[in-house]
Amino acid sequence: MPHSFIVTERIPARSNRAEVRNPILTLPAVAKLRALDPDTRALLQDLLLELQQDARQRAETSWRSRKPPLASYWAACGVYAGHIARAIGPGAGRIRSARRR
Repeated sequence: MPHSFIVTERIPARSNRAEVRNPILTLPAVAKLRALDPDTRALLQDLLLELQQDARQRAETSWRSRKPPLASYWAACGVYAGHIARAIGPGAGRIRSARRR
């Protein structure tokens, strides 16, 4: 027996919502960071993306040295730095990091 459903509003899948992919967006301080002037935000975003790359490298080095707790610490630092950088940027964070390669 087929069922018909009435769809009145389209809700994006959980994994497609920005706040699920980047939980930093739910923090009130992000609004303050976004209120900074664009030049300051761009500089801060660049620094955070550099921090992310350094943290990822340190995580890999720690993992290879058989230091999993330190590796997970650095990996988390890298994730947070990247999430904050993308939260304050105009959406160009991925483009900037791609240019550095």
